[in-house]
Amino acid sequence: MQKLRRLFFSRAGLVAVLLAASWGCSREKEEPPPAGKPAGARKLVVGYAPNWVDMERLADAVEWGRLTHVNVAFANPVDDEGAMSLEPKSAVLVKKAHAAGAKALLSIGGGSASEDKELMARYALLTSAERRAGFAGQLAAHVADHGFDGLDVDLEGPSVTGDYGPFIEALAAVLKPKGRLLTAAVSEGYGGKKIPDAVLPLFDFLNIMAYDGAGYWNPEEPGQHSSMEMAKQAVSHWCGRGLAKEKVVLGVPFYGYGFGPAFKKRDYPYKDIVAKFPGAELVDETGDRIWYNGIPTIKAKAQLVVDQRLGGVMIWSLDCDAAGEKSLLRAIDEVVR
Repeated sequence: MQKLRRLFFSRAGLVAVLLAASWGCSREKEEPPPAGKPAGARKLVVGYAPNWVDMERLADAVEWGRLTHVNVAFANPVDDEGAMSLEPKSAVLVKKAHAAGAKALLSIGGGSASEDKELMARYALLTSAERRAGFAGQLAAHVADHGFDGLDVDLEGPSVTGDYGPFIEALAAVLKPKGRLLTAAVSEGYGGKKIPDAVLPLFDFLNIMAYDGAGYWNPEEPGQHSSMEMAKQAVSHWCGRGLAKEKVVLGVPFYGYGFGPAFKKRDYPYKDIVAKFPGAELVDETGDRIWYNGIPTIKAKAQLVVDQRLGGVMIWSLDCDAAGEKSLLRAIDEVVR
């Protein structure tokens, strides 16, 4: 879920949409909770855990009781036969999640799957009509063999092709009978509009990436990359396409971007921001033009989830959180509980 993926997101386009459309899921009809999910059931809190960090250290740092799901990111095919990569130390995350009563999912794709030409071509081959059923079966076996509870699909931008829908159908056919979860990370502006509405009911829930509306790829337009308005528009978009609101998991960022003197071609982890700038956890801009989401904004987004009766909150990514009273995960938990 690297940030370069949203190169094509238009901030001007977002403003136009916001002016033209109302936000949020309709509240005229309050649907009953889905079967097996009682009213007042715990909101989902889904945290992505990158597999390129020190996973053992991350596993020890996470407050697991505040999560319902962890998505280990990312695994990808290493050859044209569909053999999958997997960081062996991800097993510690699976073990910790299960010990706390949380689910662990394997996430495929990520930024490289929409930027690396070789990997893009490999996904195009493996999800083609001739290969997708076999690839789906391999993925289902990979998930089971390594103790995961399901699969998260993070194919974006140019990797969302006409084969996306049939690929999701093939995955559902092999995962659902075995009780495995099937989820996806999606955005409106970077491939999301090419996802067929017909496959939305096949997902257990969707992680909505409502961030990266600004960033280092466009240094001449500084500002908030994950505003409340963007979150509301994302909710409106996916609910408007027929996605059940209890399947909407609103994504929030645990990182920010710098502009002007603070510009750099990468993100600023939230934990580094609050460590350097006293009081930064209480605002959304600090230093010399570093924009991010502080505790009040994160809590406001979590409250939006509660008020709109959405499924929950998604985090990119757990390794960027601060410890203790400045923790954004803790802030989310305090609201959605």
